[in-house]
Order: sequence, then structure tokens, then C-alpha cells
Amino acid sequence: MSYILDFEKPIQELEKKVAEMRSLAGTLDLNDQIADLERRIEELRAEIYANLTRWQRVQLARHPERPYTLDYLGNSFDEFVELHGDRCYRDDPAVVGGLARIGEYKVVVVGHQKGRDTKSNLYRNFGMPNPEGYRKAARLFALAEKFSRPVITFLDTPGAFPGIEAEERGQAEAIARNLFIMAKLRVPIIVVIIGEGASGGALGIGVGDRILMLENAWYSVIAPESCSSILWRSWDYKEQAAEALQLCAQDLLRHGIVDRVIQEPIGGAHRDPTTMFTTMRNVLLEELSVLTSVPVDALVAQRHQKFARMGVWEEVPLQQ
Repeated sequence: MSYILDFEKPIQELEKKVAEMRSLAGTLDLNDQIADLERRIEELRAEIYANLTRWQRVQLARHPERPYTLDYLGNSFDEFVELHGDRCYRDDPAVVGGLARIGEYKVVVVGHQKGRDTKSNLYRNFGMPNPEGYRKAARLFALAEKFSRPVITFLDTPGAFPGIEAEERGQAEAIARNLFIMAKLRVPIIVVIIGEGASGGALGIGVGDRILMLENAWYSVIAPESCSSILWRSWDYKEQAAEALQLCAQDLLRHGIVDRVIQEPIGGAHRDPTTMFTTMRNVLLEELSVLTSVPVDALVAQRHQKFARMGVWEEVPLQQ
């Protein structure tokens, strides 16, 4: 792992010591000391990741080595055929989608896709979709309904692209139409938040029967830095903003926004992607088994009720 976050540096320092001791293993017997240090590393790692702040989880969600949608499609699924274009303007590389098979289930998959380096990030627009990305997703949703295939979406975006050209081509309308389409789609929908879930950019493919969220992902109407900029006129309060937004998996599970938290390997999904891919596959197969057994009319009705319950509140009169 080449990219180290600030709170991971104590672990990195111990790992460097282990590497130095291993280099001397040919001349000195350091096996006991190495084993002791490795135990300390595991204990420290477990302690750090068991007590992460919300801002630290935001940092983990943005880790450049974290698995993206295409990584899951290539490793958790058995087959995937990508389909391109919105049939109106162009193909949007920030949104990928197509036909897939996982176990016995034939599905349609749509997800945000970031890049790994400068060149691929520019190509993928840093995972920020244009309207044609959402219209491509809408085309695939219609295809799924036509052939009665469940839909799985993967959310990982810092937000919809805010450029003037995106607004000219109807960014808000494209997102709003997807909400309408997904709300009434007559097939099971599983939504998985795998990294960043920011604002309408994420919600544009985020309406489903089951909302799943990785342990170190975040999902919010606004990013902590933007919230800090609005409230304090500075990005310096992003940590306080992250705490106030309650944007992490356990927060959203408690508030009833997500239905299930998917555990990641200690240190994050990027530390052990093989285990993460297996976990994702097993969870999706389990969820598909349940959802495909529900009659379509009941499924759509439950979906409507699920989102209608969010944000409901009542006023209680003060006691005199």
C-alpha cells in the first residue's frame, strides 16, 4: 500500500522497523522480536480502526487504492458486458453499466467509476457524472425492466458534475427523472454505497429496495468541506462538519437511511480487496435471494413506503 493517511502513520513506522529487522535476519536471530512487533502492529491497527472519527472514515472512502465499481464487476461477478451511450448525446465514462451475471442471477449493473491516475481521472471526470451518465443509467433501468432483471447500483461519486455545460444539457432534470424511474421500476433494486455518496450525484442512481453501505463509506447531502465552507466560510472546520452531518454507515443505519452495513477488512477495503470482493459477492447473492422472492407489486409498494418514512417528523406540545 503506497498511499498512507495521517492516522495510519504509527502503523507505517512499525512496519518499517519490521522491514529493517528482516533485512538483518541473515546475520542476527530476530525472529522473536519480529513476531512481537507484528503482534503490536495488528493490535495497533485494530485499535485505530475501531475508533475512527467520521472525518477519518471520509478519508478512507476517498482512498485512491479503494476498489471501484469495475473492480467489483471484474471480481465479485461471474460475467459483465458493458453497454455504452445514452442514445441522445454521448457516452459518459463516469458512469459504467451493462449486463452481468452473479451466481444464478442475471442482472443489470450501473455504477459510478473514478480513475486511478491523472489520465484516467480526467477521462472519468473524477467520477462526477454529466446528464448523459444518468440518461445512460435510465436506459439500462428500462432494459432491466423489459427483461425482468434485478438492478444493482454502486455509488461512489463526489457529486454530479457542476459545469455549465452539464447544466445546459439538463443535469437536474436527468437526476430527477431517474428518481422517478427508479421509484416505480418493476424489478428488485439493490443500491450499494462503496465509497463517496455525495448529494444528488449519488441519489441519481440511489433509489432502491435495499440500501447497503460499506463500513468506511459516507453518504450525505453535502461533503464536509463544502458544509464547512458554507457555515464557517472556511474548509478548516471540515472535521466538525463531518461530525455534525452524521454521514457514516452506522449513523445512517441508526437513522433508517440504509438497511445494512457491509463489514470491510481491518484497514479498509483496499487493504484486502480479495476478501472484500468475496464479501460483496456473498452479500449480493443473499440480498438477491430475498428480493426475487417478493411479488413485484408488493416490492414497489414497499419501496414507496420505505422512502416516504424518511424525514417524517411531528411536533410535540411543550409541557406547561
